[in-house]
Amino acid sequence: MDSSATKGLTLHSRSGVAYRFDPGALCLELLTTGGPGPYRRYEVLHEPADLAAWADRSRLTPVPALEISAAEVTDARRLRDALFRVVLAHTRGEPHPPGDIKAINEAAAHPALAPAITPTGKRQWAGNPSGTHLVATVAQDAVELLTGPFAHRIRTCAAEDCHLVYVDTSRPGRRRWCSMEHCGNRHKMRALRARNSEEG
Repeated sequence: MDSSATKGLTLHSRSGVAYRFDPGALCLELLTTGGPGPYRRYEVLHEPADLAAWADRSRLTPVPALEISAAEVTDARRLRDALFRVVLAHTRGEPHPPGDIKAINEAAAHPALAPAITPTGKRQWAGNPSGTHLVATVAQDAVELLTGPFAHRIRTCAAEDCHLVYVDTSRPGRRRWCSMEHCGNRHKMRALRARNSEEG
């Protein structure tokens, strides 16, 4: 699980309002790009430029300059959909789907992005990073998350109409919302309205 950066993503609500969402892990950031079944309507990974744009927004530091093929975009979608099903099963205490576990493990078996130091002491990615390196990096992050100390902290947002998944890395472990700016704030406003109507 990558905790070296705290970028977070900028998402937009149905009404178009921007808010910050930090899922706490690189692999969970990929789940914001679409998914299987009902999440297909949110699909944003259609071509290499889309996957490169996601990497640019992700917590990877620095942004990798990637050579991505159309086949690698398909690989990224396959990994994301498998991870989505595994994570949802995990949050419900259900068995992990074997076919999806196999897909994650196969993606994780490829070489990941390799960090390197420039002559000036800055961080860069070694060699010629490809979409396969990116997908492997995400898959390896997923393996680390699902088998690591925060595996029991993977949750879905408590809002009924929100399906965002995050890992609660806070010390007390009491995070309930994808974002306090968005769902947390909506809950507070609803609770306030309910209290006011009771008092009125």
